[in-house]
Amino acid sequence: MPDEIADWVPADFSRWPAAKQAVLIILSTFVSEDFTCIGAALLAGVGALPQWIAGTSVFVGIWLGDALLYGLARGAGLRLRRWGWLRRRLNSPRVREAETWFQKRGWAMLWLCRAIPGARLPTYLAAGVVRLPVLRFLAVTGAAALLWTAAIFLVVAMVGVALGDWLRRFEDGFWGLLAIAVLLFFGIRLLQRRPLLRNRWRFWKASQAIFGRWSRWEFWPAWLFYLPVVLDYLRLGLLHRDWTLPSAANPGMETGGMIGESKLAVLKTLQRIAPDFTAEAVAVSGQSLAERRAAFQRLMAERRWTYPVVIKPDVGQRGSGVRKVANLAEAEECLKADGFLRIAQRYIPGPREAGIFYYRRPEEPKGRIFAITHKVFPKLIGDGRRTLRELIQNDERATLIASVYRCRFPAQWNRVLAAGERVRLVEAGNHAQGCVFKDGAFLYSRQLEERVDNISRQVPGFYVGRYDVRYESESLLRAGKEFQIVELNGASAEATNIYDPDHSLLDAYKILHRQWEIVFAIGAANRKKGAKTDSLWRLWKAWRRCRNLSKRHLPAD
Repeated sequence: MPDEIADWVPADFSRWPAAKQAVLIILSTFVSEDFTCIGAALLAGVGALPQWIAGTSVFVGIWLGDALLYGLARGAGLRLRRWGWLRRRLNSPRVREAETWFQKRGWAMLWLCRAIPGARLPTYLAAGVVRLPVLRFLAVTGAAALLWTAAIFLVVAMVGVALGDWLRRFEDGFWGLLAIAVLLFFGIRLLQRRPLLRNRWRFWKASQAIFGRWSRWEFWPAWLFYLPVVLDYLRLGLLHRDWTLPSAANPGMETGGMIGESKLAVLKTLQRIAPDFTAEAVAVSGQSLAERRAAFQRLMAERRWTYPVVIKPDVGQRGSGVRKVANLAEAEECLKADGFLRIAQRYIPGPREAGIFYYRRPEEPKGRIFAITHKVFPKLIGDGRRTLRELIQNDERATLIASVYRCRFPAQWNRVLAAGERVRLVEAGNHAQGCVFKDGAFLYSRQLEERVDNISRQVPGFYVGRYDVRYESESLLRAGKEFQIVELNGASAEATNIYDPDHSLLDAYKILHRQWEIVFAIGAANRKKGAKTDSLWRLWKAWRRCRNLSKRHLPAD
């Protein structure tokens, strides 16, 4: 008898009333269905329990547990659908499509999950949330539970106690099951690209891209990479008794620069304080496209700007919507969508760009540079034979984010590049847009730190954040001369040198841990001086607004 069963079976269990035996078995299935089923079968096999009590109790316990999971999920889903934004999400077309798919094909999943440990809970909860018909759910799960129970009892009768040892080894093989699940996940992703199956070369490249993104942590999805960072953030919030404390790190910025701050407001301040070091930016406002076009043409004439010019949203993150326009027609394309303010900014060719993460504690007279990111803008060179798509898919790094480039170059995707023709794959200095980030510690100097500190101390209420600067000469940058600030991000900005491919994942988390410790410490110091923190609700609304606006942005350059 498995130890897990023997531990809770009383010595005089066989002399208990049948009802009491049945109740204990039913309740035990809520803890472990499989071990309870095997234990009951073993007890019945040695004569300690009547077969009909053992089999019926196990079946009722399993079926009742399935029904309870379904009922809880269905009840919770009905309640969630009454809550504002959740109601809109759960009633969205994509969710309705998922419900339709599950109602048509979910019955096979209900059968299959009965034989896959760990799959029952999410499947039954999903069935409840998408509101599968109750009677059909009970019929399918009841039949599956009955067959499963009968199969276990039959196997136990044939092999006896050896089954318990086998099951223990099976459950100990968790990592093997996880590996199978991962392979299934990638297999499904590949099958979603069915047209590629017609071309083995393209299929192979697509497979490399899918696996490559998961093998390099810098391309992991945000929900996975930031999980430890979120946990560390929650720890710091508990330590300081305020989870929104970073919003007080920069009292002069909206939300402290956590989310939704105006880029134009920050740039105007910098233009006033350090005009020689700031790329000039102007709002392009107007209710209609005609008004915005006229405003754009007017500012181009008044400021004597020449193309190219950068047009970007006033509120945005991760390079969303940043476009370099070469003529009025391209500018009009950027100005079409309604509902958000745009900025026109003088284009700084660079050709180099760096991200300088700076901080100053309120009680200290001088600040310092925490990290520098050296940004590399990848380029491809044509050979007169291959298309842009083929060149990207043959590039070890570019192929990992080919979907980003395809959105950026739809007209050129299948164009053969002439021999020697160069294509710059990204203009915005953002990792999510395809820019390569390297550790820029070699750019640090005392002169640069003093220049950045001098500018920062003149910005009202600014203590921590990242400057994105463009420059032509590394020596001049180190001397603190002839660079142009194209953006300044606040408390939620990252020390983006973490994305250097030569850094380990542990190195990245160490840097982010130290960064957030500094941000929280600055927020705490400002709070002592009377600065107010924003509420979670306000930060949530700012995030929602920023997210909704980003849906209207054109693909970034």
